[in-house]
Amino acid sequence: MAWKPDVTVAAIAEVDGQFLLVEERARGRLVLNQPAGHLEEGETFLDAVVRETLEETAWHFVPDQIVGVYLWRPTHIKTTFLRVCFNGALQYHEAHRPLDEGILRTRWLSRAQLSAMQPRLRSPLVLRCVDDYLAGTRYPLELLTHLIQEPITIAASG
Repeated sequence: MAWKPDVTVAAIAEVDGQFLLVEERARGRLVLNQPAGHLEEGETFLDAVVRETLEETAWHFVPDQIVGVYLWRPTHIKTTFLRVCFNGALQYHEAHRPLDEGILRTRWLSRAQLSAMQPRLRSPLVLRCVDDYLAGTRYPLELLTHLIQEPITIAASG
């Protein structure tokens, strides 16, 4: 059986020391996470993080830099996650836009509040990404290369 990690993206959006998070239901628990989700077929990492942030928070997000690339294997499930985390700016909010299924609401929390809520974090990646961001860890978006090609169509000979 082939091993394939789940590829995900996450957004770090900070305003005045508060971080944008989502409160969501995952595996029967009420948890906190960055706006995050899976990379879909044909998407770039940038497209994915913009889409996921909009779907989960109704905020339009513009990625500025990469905070980190993380590989995580939880002990309670047999899935490995490869997460690319971006920091960026929020452009505008669509207040009446419905949030993704499973997302209950958005929250603005400080690093101290997140630390105090560690049992409620969806994964250790939530606090690690914030800590790396606060430590000033940044990589240019050009670190990522997208070689997505259009499918080749073969014309029928006749």
